[in-house]
Amino acid sequence: MSNIDFTFNSKKVWLMKMFAIAILSLIAVMILLIGGYVIYVIAQYYRIEDNYKLSVTGSSAQQVQLDTSYTVLSYNVGFGAYSPEYSFFMDTGVMNDGREITGTYAKGLNKKDVQKNVDGQAQVLKDNNADFCFLQEVDERADRSYDINMIKAMQGALPSHCSTYAENFHTAYLQYPFNDPIGTINAGILTLSNYKIDSAVRRSFPVTTSLIDKLFDLDRCFAVHYLPIDGSEKQLVLINLHMSAYDEGGTIRAAQLKMLNGVLAEEYAKGNYVVAGGDFNHCLIADQFDGDEVALQHFPSDQKTPDWVKNSVLHNAELAKGFSIAASAEVATCRGAEMPYTKGINYSTVVDGFIVSDNITVVRENTIDTDYAFSDHNPVIMEFKLMQN
Repeated sequence: MSNIDFTFNSKKVWLMKMFAIAILSLIAVMILLIGGYVIYVIAQYYRIEDNYKLSVTGSSAQQVQLDTSYTVLSYNVGFGAYSPEYSFFMDTGVMNDGREITGTYAKGLNKKDVQKNVDGQAQVLKDNNADFCFLQEVDERADRSYDINMIKAMQGALPSHCSTYAENFHTAYLQYPFNDPIGTINAGILTLSNYKIDSAVRRSFPVTTSLIDKLFDLDRCFAVHYLPIDGSEKQLVLINLHMSAYDEGGTIRAAQLKMLNGVLAEEYAKGNYVVAGGDFNHCLIADQFDGDEVALQHFPSDQKTPDWVKNSVLHNAELAKGFSIAASAEVATCRGAEMPYTKGINYSTVVDGFIVSDNITVVRENTIDTDYAFSDHNPVIMEFKLMQN
């Protein structure tokens, strides 16, 4: 009887050892896989150098002229994902009743839906036929937009325009969120011009230094374009930009504004005409109201003012000397994307617009009300003239 017990116990101990070894081996493999993946993602991360020269695709012999009206359109196209039904997994919000909500998706709903949005955005460009277009969140090749080349789509909408493209989001394969991985991304800001561009340069904005945050944030930048003016030694300087969001306390955006102001002041000192536009991720209409909170709550909604915009209100007094904001408060340009869109429910404000030098006359600036049919942003358009010095 004791021999049987001994044999049984020995076998039981052996099985337990084998089970423990298997579990430990599995844990070791998982650690190696996860560690290897983390090393891969970090190793793939890089920042594009500052003052990177941009190439101009296409050409135009036309030169801008003084005292002539031109139009510039800015549109954050949101990588083609933001249908009214779409919510983004990184966005959070609080309803007026205190309910906290978080978005769902990392990628577009499906390829057909993204293509529908991209086609709609291209039609907006065709319909308005602006002389210049500043576009943000334009995917060249990305899993999140099902490899639809948005650059070609937007260039195809205005085939007579020349263009530049400044990359500002480039990632390794991001296996996050686990239920809907972002994948790889190559995206940037696209500028279209119906007039000759002499040269263009990509400037690198300051960004977060947090190891994890910087892997998911954009390689923020702005593109500076120099256009000759017929009969003048001065230049028209067009700046397409996309400033930071998800910036607790607004410290990164403050550093970005300081850098932008430096460039604005430098070009103004040369006597150049300057238009900077895009997605500022700042509320741009505060100077039109009696207090920031009034401006932030200007558009009715069932949501509280989100933290990301509370610390990001831009005033004319914060700009370089000789510059002012051109933005309309009639229609919002950006909706909260932590839930699908319902008019009057989502928080909305104006973060898209322009900064202009005082040697430029703004004839009009308004929001093109698409009711967020193709993006979480509405496009904005400005008509302007270069004044005789």
